[in-house]
Amino acid sequence: MEEIYQFYQDSITAFTKKLDNLKKKIHLIGTIRLLMVCAICVGLWFVRNESWTIILLMVSGFFIPFLGFILLHNKLFKQKQYTETILQLDKDELNGLDYNFSAFDGAPELTDPTHPFGLDLDLFGERSLFQSINRTVTHGGKSVLSGWFRNPSTQKETILRRQAAVRELAENTQLRQHFFATGSMYKGDKNDDKLLEALTAEAILFEENIVWKILAWLFPIAWITSITLYSFDLIGIPFLSTLFTLSFIVSYSQTKKINKVHQSVSKMNSILDVYGKLMLCIERYPFQCEALMDLGKNLSNPQSQASVAIRRLSKHTGNLDQRYNLLAGFILNILLLWDIRQACNIERWRKQHKEDIRKWFDTLYEFDAYSSLGGFAFNHPGYIYPEIADEYFRMEGKDLGHPLLHRDLCVKNDISIKKRPWFLIITGANMAGKSTYLRTVGVNYLLALTGAPVCASELSVYPAQLITSLRTADSLVNHESYFFAELKRLKMIIDRLAEGKELFIILDEILKGTNSVDKQKGSLALMKQLISYKACGIIATHDLVLGTLEDEFPDQLKNYRFEADIKENELSFSYELREGIAQNMNACFLMKQMGITV
Repeated sequence: MEEIYQFYQDSITAFTKKLDNLKKKIHLIGTIRLLMVCAICVGLWFVRNESWTIILLMVSGFFIPFLGFILLHNKLFKQKQYTETILQLDKDELNGLDYNFSAFDGAPELTDPTHPFGLDLDLFGERSLFQSINRTVTHGGKSVLSGWFRNPSTQKETILRRQAAVRELAENTQLRQHFFATGSMYKGDKNDDKLLEALTAEAILFEENIVWKILAWLFPIAWITSITLYSFDLIGIPFLSTLFTLSFIVSYSQTKKINKVHQSVSKMNSILDVYGKLMLCIERYPFQCEALMDLGKNLSNPQSQASVAIRRLSKHTGNLDQRYNLLAGFILNILLLWDIRQACNIERWRKQHKEDIRKWFDTLYEFDAYSSLGGFAFNHPGYIYPEIADEYFRMEGKDLGHPLLHRDLCVKNDISIKKRPWFLIITGANMAGKSTYLRTVGVNYLLALTGAPVCASELSVYPAQLITSLRTADSLVNHESYFFAELKRLKMIIDRLAEGKELFIILDEILKGTNSVDKQKGSLALMKQLISYKACGIIATHDLVLGTLEDEFPDQLKNYRFEADIKENELSFSYELREGIAQNMNACFLMKQMGITV
């Protein structure tokens, strides 16, 4: 971890220096431009009585270098934005190494109490697993990454393929940071999905009409010819006036259709420009693993590269946006039938790339998700890539820790489930570590199925469907009690097992929403039913009676415990998993400590 800290600190130092130099250059160019304006004003004052030829030569001599300085200023300003973005990213990543992820999007809108494990494992929201990992820069990339977590893969080949991609991107920090900084130039949102719909729209208004194709070339030729003839006094103003009127009628006769085309691509230019640059990052890089090589191939074919095609479309949409400039738009339409010409270009582009555009965007989004996982792997060099088992069920690991618990405080524990059916029964006192252990197992299992590295020294898992019940909540809106909500979750588990689904089940305090007698009977009955379905998982409970099931099912159950140690009227916890049934409970002790008579 010291090397990771040092990397970001060195990067901050380097980019801070670069940013200072850029600011100095921008200030110098601004000063030069101001002096040039002052100089031209003074010069024009002195030559105010000279001929127009001298004045025009002086203005031309000023305007050309002044325009060059404007272009240089714009270029340096973009470099400044880029540098500031990477600099801020490095600072945010340093904070993330200290478990402050507030700068990143945790997707709180995706929190769903009905999800099989999302709420229990703190998957989304503030200080969530997703927030600690998510570095996506496109809305589609965020959707892909969140989809991988909400619906983790149960296919070994898919998981291994992702692991290879994450490994390679973890070693290419410069590429990941360039991708992030480039994508951050455009702040996307959920409305970006409409871009794909617009680009795959069926409406063709001009491109397949031969008349408009001819007119789009005929009028510019007519104007060039007419202006040339007029300069030689071969035609007069009346002819030009007639051509002007005809051009006006033809150009603006299709305003409604042009508006329809323009509305479908309006304000698309900025996002297309950024997407084209992001695709170029993927096209240029010589990837080694199969998954990333396939992404590169998706963006390139013998006819064209995705980045080139996207930039071409960006140019067409930018040209059509000239209609916002009333004077320039009017002149271009009269002389060139500008709007119709650009509408034809856009429709031709759609027709040519209709079959490719969805694949291009999906490829970009998938790489965006991979890049986030690569950053997570880079930030956790001590994490390992788990082995993926072939037979249901296996979860064997050593030194499992929770990624959101501080590395210096996190107590790590092992897990061993080698066959089916098999359940670990975890008993223990309040605050001894049972729930944390369940979440640690669940989070690492989820990371393993996503293709990410896990917080462990060793881990082997079989990719089954994960279902948890750790934090069931009642619902006033749906008129559901706490107990009924818990029963619904348990019924979902039983139904899936009855369908033959392979599950990994994690439960915390079964039937805690009812009385102790029913809870005990129900818990014992549920455990026996889960064993009959040959399921696997972990159950945490305060009810020590569940520990007696090991005597009845010695080949299907194993008891473990987290103890609370009370010595000299002091309560302490080791948070270490031990074999057997818990011996010490601390509820009465804590109540006495708070002045409650027991």
